[in-house]
Amino acid sequence: MAGTTGTHVLAIDQGTTSTRAIVFDANARPVATAQTEFAQHYPQGGWVEHDPEDIWRDTLAVTRQAIADSGVGAAGIAGIGITNQRETVVVWDRATGAPIHRAIVWQDRRTAGWCADLKAAGHEPMVRAKTGLLIDPYFSATKLSWILDHVDGARERAEKGELAFGTIDCFLLWRLTGGAAHATDVTNAGRTLLYDIRGQRWDEELCALFRVPMALLPEVHDNSHLFGHTADGLFDAAIPIAGMAGDQQAALFGQACFARGMAKSTYGTGCFMLLNTGEEAVRSEHRLLTTPAYRLDGRMTYALEGSIFVAGAAIKWLRDGIGVITHASETNDLATTVPDSHGVYMVPAFVGLGAPHWDPDARGAIFGLTLGATQAHLARAALEAVGYQTMDLTDAMIADGGRAPETIRVDGGMAANDWLCQFLADLLDVPVERPAHLETTALGAAFHAGLATGVWKDLDALAATWARADCFEPAMAADHRDALVAGWHDAVAKTLTPAARRSD
Repeated sequence: MAGTTGTHVLAIDQGTTSTRAIVFDANARPVATAQTEFAQHYPQGGWVEHDPEDIWRDTLAVTRQAIADSGVGAAGIAGIGITNQRETVVVWDRATGAPIHRAIVWQDRRTAGWCADLKAAGHEPMVRAKTGLLIDPYFSATKLSWILDHVDGARERAEKGELAFGTIDCFLLWRLTGGAAHATDVTNAGRTLLYDIRGQRWDEELCALFRVPMALLPEVHDNSHLFGHTADGLFDAAIPIAGMAGDQQAALFGQACFARGMAKSTYGTGCFMLLNTGEEAVRSEHRLLTTPAYRLDGRMTYALEGSIFVAGAAIKWLRDGIGVITHASETNDLATTVPDSHGVYMVPAFVGLGAPHWDPDARGAIFGLTLGATQAHLARAALEAVGYQTMDLTDAMIADGGRAPETIRVDGGMAANDWLCQFLADLLDVPVERPAHLETTALGAAFHAGLATGVWKDLDALAATWARADCFEPAMAADHRDALVAGWHDAVAKTLTPAARRSD
């Protein structure tokens, strides 16, 4: 089968609720997109699972559709870049490629008790020093160990090397290459609690702590790297798979935040803010994460990250859970119909609270309800909660010694909401820049693949493609901002569990 000679790049963006494929041209403009949602599984309260076969089926379908719609054919695709929901765990049989259990999703909290025990036993300082992360069920290691303990014979088979572990990127790479490649990149490896981000290797001490056989683990490469080629029969030509990055690091890259001090905030199911800290892995004293941003030609760039578990998911709950809205887009108009939130605050801790509180046992709450509260106030409170949580992350980054960002570049589906972008600018008191193309996560994966295949020469060439569509300037009076923030802090304090209040 002939290979490709194309100048287009295809990005596979495998997210928490949907899978999409986007073909970009050499000017970083999307020319074709295909997307499909897939089922979420909730076996118990706080448990979230995906069927890896659903993800693979959808990935193949949307990739074929995007290639067909682009008009360039498989031969016109210079390379594929993969970006993915991070921390989600898949374990599969090396001989058959079949998963041994449904994927356990990053939102899943089933291992919260074990994580609490590990913290109580004093292991977190060592884990933080090596991984830049906290011990939390959010990350991959305890999920992986749970599967090995709850699938008959799995731990013994893992020790024998019969099973493979990967985050979603790794699983898709395995399937796309017909099992020829078992590999991941530094940004995904760095979210497992098993990878030493400074030594840049899988760590034996961490694997022993979390009871993970090292025979399960994939190879780890740069983000721009020739991982393999698509297997015969998948497409009309063998396409190089040449880029890979976890979704939030991909968005940072797609936003062209290449200089130290540049920041982006992505608003999807959750919200994730990353601040480029250059070649320094800054240790956070305010419960943020230190994480690889990208590695090119063996040189690592790091970031500080704040993770908010629920952003767009709160809007989805308003729509699907309690029927307050019919379409997510209604929140923009509803928020403008009332002058304020009527004192209503939503703390969307549906699956616990992430940074900077890290309280897995907190649960969502709405405060300040009166008979005068309406659906518009609830919609506005849900949007405001996104802004308040972003503010908490920004404050923590500054307290950790990071530069106060001069602007925030936003992306993701919620960034299309003008009201939210203006509230962010008002609350953070900095301009908020929205790019011409909001799908910067997919673009970041495409950039990595394009660098490896020569579509783009260097970071300067990538930065030249970034274009701003809108800029929202702060306009809120300081005393009004202070009053709103005080109400938010009070609501969060009431939501936190006693243990989290003490650690805060």
